[in-house]
Amino acid sequence: MARVSRLGFLAIAMAFHVVYIYSIFDIYFVSPIVSGMRAFETERPAGVEAPAKRLVLFVGDGLRADKAFQSFPEPYPKSDSDLEPRPLAPFLRSRVLEHGTFGVSHTRVPTESRPGHVALIAGLYEDVSAVTTGWKLNPVNFDSVFNRSQHTWSWGSPDILPMFQLGAVPGRVDADAYGSEFEDFSQDAVHLDLWVFDRVKALFKEAATNSTLDAALRQDKVVFFLHLLGIDTNGHAFRPYSKEYLNNIKVVDQGIEEVTKIIEDFYNDDKTAYVFTADHGMSDWGSHGDGHPDNTRTPLIAWGSGVAKPATTPGKIAPGHDELSSDWGLDHIQRHDVSQADVAALMAYLAGLAFPVNSVGELPLPYLSGDLAAKSEAFLANARGILDMYRVKEEQKMATEMRYRPYKALGGEEHSAEHRFSHIRTLIDQGRHEEAIQETATLVQLGLAGLRYLQTYDWLFLRGLITIGYLGWIAFALTTVIDLHVLHGTTETSRTVVGVIFFSSVLVTLFASFIVSKSPLTYYAYAIFPVGFWEEVYARRKSLVEGRKVLLSHVSGVSGTITLILKGLFGLVFIESLALGYTHREIFSLLFIVAAFWPAFYGMAFLRLNKVLVTTWGLICVAMSTFTLLPALKVESLSLVMTGGFFMAAVGVLYLIFEKQLHVKSALTSDSTTPADNIISRSLIGVQIGLVLLSTLVTRSSILSIQAKEGLPRGNQIVVFSLIMPFLHRLQPNGHYLHRLMVIFLTFAPIFVILTISYEGLFYLGFSLTLITWVRLEHSIYVFTKPKSPLAQANGKGAMPASLSSPTFRSLTLSDVRISLFFFTLLQLAFFSTGNVASISSFSMDSVARLIPIFDPFSQAALLILKLMIPFALISANLGILNKRLGVAPSALFMVVMAISDFLTLHFFWVVRDEGSWLEIGSTISHFCIASLFCVFVASLEGVSELFISGVEVEDDSAQMVKEKELGGVASDKKHANGVVSRKAVANGTKSI
Repeated sequence: MARVSRLGFLAIAMAFHVVYIYSIFDIYFVSPIVSGMRAFETERPAGVEAPAKRLVLFVGDGLRADKAFQSFPEPYPKSDSDLEPRPLAPFLRSRVLEHGTFGVSHTRVPTESRPGHVALIAGLYEDVSAVTTGWKLNPVNFDSVFNRSQHTWSWGSPDILPMFQLGAVPGRVDADAYGSEFEDFSQDAVHLDLWVFDRVKALFKEAATNSTLDAALRQDKVVFFLHLLGIDTNGHAFRPYSKEYLNNIKVVDQGIEEVTKIIEDFYNDDKTAYVFTADHGMSDWGSHGDGHPDNTRTPLIAWGSGVAKPATTPGKIAPGHDELSSDWGLDHIQRHDVSQADVAALMAYLAGLAFPVNSVGELPLPYLSGDLAAKSEAFLANARGILDMYRVKEEQKMATEMRYRPYKALGGEEHSAEHRFSHIRTLIDQGRHEEAIQETATLVQLGLAGLRYLQTYDWLFLRGLITIGYLGWIAFALTTVIDLHVLHGTTETSRTVVGVIFFSSVLVTLFASFIVSKSPLTYYAYAIFPVGFWEEVYARRKSLVEGRKVLLSHVSGVSGTITLILKGLFGLVFIESLALGYTHREIFSLLFIVAAFWPAFYGMAFLRLNKVLVTTWGLICVAMSTFTLLPALKVESLSLVMTGGFFMAAVGVLYLIFEKQLHVKSALTSDSTTPADNIISRSLIGVQIGLVLLSTLVTRSSILSIQAKEGLPRGNQIVVFSLIMPFLHRLQPNGHYLHRLMVIFLTFAPIFVILTISYEGLFYLGFSLTLITWVRLEHSIYVFTKPKSPLAQANGKGAMPASLSSPTFRSLTLSDVRISLFFFTLLQLAFFSTGNVASISSFSMDSVARLIPIFDPFSQAALLILKLMIPFALISANLGILNKRLGVAPSALFMVVMAISDFLTLHFFWVVRDEGSWLEIGSTISHFCIASLFCVFVASLEGVSELFISGVEVEDDSAQMVKEKELGGVASDKKHANGVVSRKAVANGTKSI
């Protein structure tokens, strides 16, 4: 490999991290779908019918368990009596009390609509990548309750119904969906559910005059699916404690009651089974997706033909209850919780269908009304389906592994599934049904454990390979930084025949094993990177040796070595503290408080020379520390949104007022600048300030209009015009870095105001001030600690380059690692100061509804990402300017950050969990993905920085360095300590602003 260039390094960084982010899916989210299984259904004696002839499935999208059963005052009270708490769903509650069985259905992450519905209807937990994959891409291997039915009629969202229609046998599923324009977040979404109920009523009304439809409806094994999206939409728009959300529950209950009566009257045979549940819950801040219990706990109520009646324990707390259900008023009714995939097995049994072949759901026997003989037969068929999936997966694994290691609990003749099935059949034939059920339950658990064993078969190898890859990247990145920015490419590459043969042999061996095991293509990419990285590090071992000499030339003696080791340990502890900050936000506040006192490390002389700057830094750090103490679960606050907008505009106004005092003047255009040119520049800044004020007023209008459910006023999207303002500044460019940063700040301010729901605008302002203060403080520290002599600086020897066009740049030093750690910390704060560090699902949809009120997941997600990226854009511009002011080469500090950031990524890679609570699982996965993406952000932001600072000029600091060195000497001389330093510091501070 030839010497890596700057652009080549960035390309490799992005490619490596994009590929390795995907490793989380190959390890933890491998698709469970296989083909070749047999379909099993419950064996019944001749003449014995299935428990029900038909099934009705109601899914209240986004309904969390507690809200379904708790009591609340009337959402829209008409009298004082309406203020008394009462159940919002009295009909469903009556099913629990008198007619059926209930419990909580526990979902898995990600708690999104597609995986939730797939688990409910197909009985399997998809890999996370399938959230954005259409069912039509894999219909052959994908079975479902709908596909097993004689016919299915479905009504609801266009985002859900087509998946099941396209995935089933052609013509088997009818899907009647409203248009996507119906999903308007600016209005009450109850009309979505009313639309569904009206269509169901119309179907049965039509059957009275349509004999063909009537005959189709009266077939056995038919399914009706009502997807009720209004609850989810109102939860996103108004929160799950809002009157809109609660009223929607009431409307759904009334609609279900009406539909149930229509169906009962139509068939009049008491052979219909009903299931009511939800695909996922809803957090208090109106989001879902992660593993928070509010998102993973959904209600489950079953009643009708084949469903057990309520099991009561009068005067006692019935089994199954906990703190969650303590205020439901159902303590005397047994609560039976299930996993979400179990619902598919329940529906298949009730309707007399074969279990979906990919289902891992365990038939919940407490929900069944049959005798023990019927339950044991049904459970045995359920177990056969699960174990047949294990058989197929094991055969596939055996065919691709050179040395397959079987799952011990199901290995050998004595422990084989067929031997166990034979034993269970004997127990059933002998009438020992309870024993048969116990043995079947044990076998089901073994089958699920065996499936997990096969699912995680390659984990140890993959984890080891990925770890070696990350360590290789860190070593490669540090080697490249030393080669390019410490030694400046003066050391030659040293490759040996032995080294080439060794690394080539390793790669060939890995590829051969992948070919034999028929591994996916991603495995080859996982192997190429570590081998390539370590081969390059080995070839450049001389650079490491020479770089160590240069970087550690100032380290001498035992004390110097100990100090260096302690600094290294401190750096690792610092990175670990960032990791802890992902789960304990207070850590970030503590880091800001510590950072406030950081300048004191450079002594009193430095503090006196820069007292205004240091004081400003301390105050800003204290102020910024409050943001990670504020609640991440924000509620829309119009006053905070308006305050943030007006403060942003005020900063622009103050800049125009004090522009001359700040000496913000382009060095390249000062001689030719005319009053007219200056008016153009100031006028454009004025226009940007006006756009900030306009966006603030427009956002106020949007908030009030949406709260009044009047929709979004037309023309409220026009302030996006602010994004083109930097191009207009090209009419009269001003290259001073302060002017450029003000342009960038005002460019993104209107967009940030529109996408703000609470204190984020104040954070944007504070974060911008933090960045510019940090840049100036780092520059002052560099000037103060520069080892060059004042005389040499005065003569211009070794002076710091003033622009990116300079032919040479200074070498990086160990102190630049600290600057990179500061930058990396600011990156974390840019993302987490206004969000929940456990999950990106905490970012509310309220803000994007002001621009796109109609449900459009990709466009709305793009706006949320834009909001997240704005602080990154600011920090990239500031680091680019700091690069320039410190005289280091472009990308130098970015490259150091990319080298050290993966210590954090590697930490999160090894703490990822796929067992335990769903909150823990979802959080650890989110943390790894976020940490991985940060390095991609850094690589991409380097290019953004180049764009932002193009043409930026910084002052020549030679004279300033002389003065500060002189003043530093005076400060060390006690007889001049009083008065002299302070006067020169003031003069120097004024000039350096």
